[in-house]
Amino acid sequence: MLQLNQIHKVFNEGSPDEKIALHNLSLTLEPGDFVTVIGSNGAGKSTLMNMVSGVLQPDLGDIMIDGHRVTRTSEYKRAQLIGRVFQDPMAGTAPSMTIEENLAMAYSRNKKRTLRKGVNRKRKDYFVEVLESLHLGLENRLHAKVGLLSGGERQALSLLMATFTEPSILLLDEHTAALDPARADLITRLTKEIVERYQLTTLMVTHNMQQAIDLGNRLIMMDHGQIILEVDEKAKRSLTVENLLEEFQRIKGSKMANDRALLS
Repeated sequence: MLQLNQIHKVFNEGSPDEKIALHNLSLTLEPGDFVTVIGSNGAGKSTLMNMVSGVLQPDLGDIMIDGHRVTRTSEYKRAQLIGRVFQDPMAGTAPSMTIEENLAMAYSRNKKRTLRKGVNRKRKDYFVEVLESLHLGLENRLHAKVGLLSGGERQALSLLMATFTEPSILLLDEHTAALDPARADLITRLTKEIVERYQLTTLMVTHNMQQAIDLGNRLIMMDHGQIILEVDEKAKRSLTVENLLEEFQRIKGSKMANDRALLS
């Protein structure tokens, strides 16, 4: 479970460039919730993700994961509880290492370090099994350098690495935005399958409004560091992109900024 209580974050406070990135934001994800997050550029979506992961710390407020206060816990320590997939397929993996080595590194993320060999036969068999679930043939390329994979293959591997240890929280940070439509559809399908398989508590930022509607059981819309709209599972079933744009205009009194959110 994830709880953000009255999170407030200001950048460049007291200067001409002062910006309130998050304004007393509160959000709770129950176990198994899959919440999609939309909003114009500058709405605070990336700051929200960085706050949960520990990249940033709030000026005010508390963050709880599985009942433990992690507000001042470092990103490194918080990584034992969190899996994250970034927008850039080049992030989240080590390109000079093999698929097997990358998986071994991710597998050890939430386990005690030992002097044992990184990959034994049992572990290798497990890696093959989970790679087969992607249906990309990567199970036959364990010793291939990750840097030689296509963007879609690499993002699929990143998704697998972030989830197969079943983290307490999964963060998906516009993880299909840099892919072409076919590969984006593949990663979207894999995301749905993997989250459902492991019943992962998930927070996903996306500019693709239709994707935000199709995935998950809850949707939130952000603007100027605040949550201005929440849509529950029942209402989400009949939701359309047009509904979302109309709601934004009703709440804010103006149309949503002409950014990628309108192009998706």
